[in-house]
Amino acid sequence: MKINPQDLLNDGFVVLREVIPPAELEALRTAFETLVDRQRERWAAERGPDDPPGGAWEIGGQPRLVHFEQLIDAETAAAVEFCLGERTLGASRQIMGAEEAVPTGLMMMCNPVKDHGPANWHRDIHPIDQAPLRGLQQDLMANGPGYLQWNIPLYDDDVLWVVPGSHCRANTEQENRQLLADAKVPLPGSVPVALKAGDGVVYTNTILHWGSNYSTVKRRTVHLGYRAFGGRQYPYVPQMERRGDYIPYLRPEYQALCAHHQALYATDCDQLEAVFRAAIAGDEQAFFAALEILHPGEEERLICAILVSKLAYKMCRGDHPYRSGYGGDWSQDRALKLRFSEEEKDTLWQRFASLDRRLQGADEYFVPGFQSGPMPYFFETIPVGLDLDEIVAGW
Repeated sequence: MKINPQDLLNDGFVVLREVIPPAELEALRTAFETLVDRQRERWAAERGPDDPPGGAWEIGGQPRLVHFEQLIDAETAAAVEFCLGERTLGASRQIMGAEEAVPTGLMMMCNPVKDHGPANWHRDIHPIDQAPLRGLQQDLMANGPGYLQWNIPLYDDDVLWVVPGSHCRANTEQENRQLLADAKVPLPGSVPVALKAGDGVVYTNTILHWGSNYSTVKRRTVHLGYRAFGGRQYPYVPQMERRGDYIPYLRPEYQALCAHHQALYATDCDQLEAVFRAAIAGDEQAFFAALEILHPGEEERLICAILVSKLAYKMCRGDHPYRSGYGGDWSQDRALKLRFSEEEKDTLWQRFASLDRRLQGADEYFVPGFQSGPMPYFFETIPVGLDLDEIVAGW
């Protein structure tokens, strides 16, 4: 599959036709429908006392299979293997310009049992545990993407709308007025992403996008995330959580690929530990060198330091009063927190506390179109003058 990575940088998204070849579509529909049936059984069994018989399946506007790998067996292994193939994982690697691409999440979006209408326009960005939007965007444009999302419908799908070009800028004043007045109608310049069954759209989730109509029309859309290893930037969605014992059901070449991905992830944890060890020791040169390994691109390396400060908070402090589920895009904390004593974790957070304060204003405020409520953390802008030297000077 020939892809021009510049198309994504230009528009924020790229449509790829026949990611699932027509001859393979029906078999994947069958595999994924089996997974949907299994998830529906779980939701029915887990329903609360006041829930309808189908539980979450009958409640949500967009029922989602999250971590569908945990539902896999020999009958449905093709669903995971598809996500590890050249038309998905390989295309992601090509667009990111990275040595490796690894799935961060395996999901499927379904239609509701009754019409729910449109969702709100948004970016999948929460600066409190990522970084201010403009920093993420500048890193993207300087170094290429480190994280991508996909929608691949098994049936024709035009639910997703986007604002082309919004991936590399802040909201306009006109957009903010519209989002505050009514976030459920088309924004100026927005377009639907019309996909035939088997097509795919790849996008950076810094783009303004919209679920335009959650209706009862049958929807089975595979929703995937991929992160880079060996790219020029460190991804702001770096987690690689897996659930269930699905690997034995895959063919040998895919089992080997999964083992390789786990080895990449283990190395990633080691490299993050090196950053933290250097910070704890107050070793500026070792800190800079470890950051360079994580983020080879010299431009916007500050964003990597901001991201790892969020991991440090999650390891050292846990949840955050301004965001439940703080740091949900990280899974590395589970391994790393076992490698540090409580005293070391206290010192580690002291190294990043001044940076955390620098990323906040005096008062709470709000910018529409983000996955965050009012908070003191800056939504869009990096503080003037903030750089890596200032971070280590705070030690």
